[in-house]
Amino acid sequence: MPKPRRRILALLGAAGAGLLAWPATAQPDCIVTPAQTEGPFFIDTGLNRSDIRSEPGGGMSIGLPLTLSLRVSAVTAAMCTPLPGALIEVWHCDAAGVYSGTTAAMGKRFLRGHQATGSGGEARFLTVYPGWYPGRAIHIHFKVLARNTAGQTVEFTSQLYFDEKVNDRVMSQPPYAARGPRRVRNDEDRLYRNGGHLLTTAPSARDGSYAASFDIGLRL
Repeated sequence: MPKPRRRILALLGAAGAGLLAWPATAQPDCIVTPAQTEGPFFIDTGLNRSDIRSEPGGGMSIGLPLTLSLRVSAVTAAMCTPLPGALIEVWHCDAAGVYSGTTAAMGKRFLRGHQATGSGGEARFLTVYPGWYPGRAIHIHFKVLARNTAGQTVEFTSQLYFDEKVNDRVMSQPPYAARGPRRVRNDEDRLYRNGGHLLTTAPSARDGSYAASFDIGLRL
């Protein structure tokens, strides 16, 4: 159920369709991007920060550095316009497949945080490349909160996946390789099969780190 005072974006077509969202780079023929489940591991931490690798109070998540740039745009019938002031929340597991705040890391808050988009509609996070855990492909969760023209807060939640060639390279390196081969690839993931190809990015590699970007368009 949505949280109080938050309104879910209009559904596309019949009941059960994905929320309206488009890549900001397509103007005006934008492509529908499906919403996906928040999952069981979301925590409203209140951590406003760009570097989400650390545990508040000390400690740093190990793994290959990943710079994640998320660009949000408001979509109209004619164009996509960068949306400043949208709040983006990001959370994901560590290289060992563990989420902070779960039984394996109770009371922890690593690899979680939020930021507001700037004048260009962009928020950039510094994190580590996520690992895998049983039953799921490698992914990152994100949530966008923005205001519509009526001043109401709307919410869009989905997940971001990675090109399998990049996943293979990363998982062959430490500390990921110590866990052995991952069990679920993108096309074997039940959520990925529900529109995940529209939520996939191919991070670029440089000097032992990775950079990924993804455009999100919201029809408010």
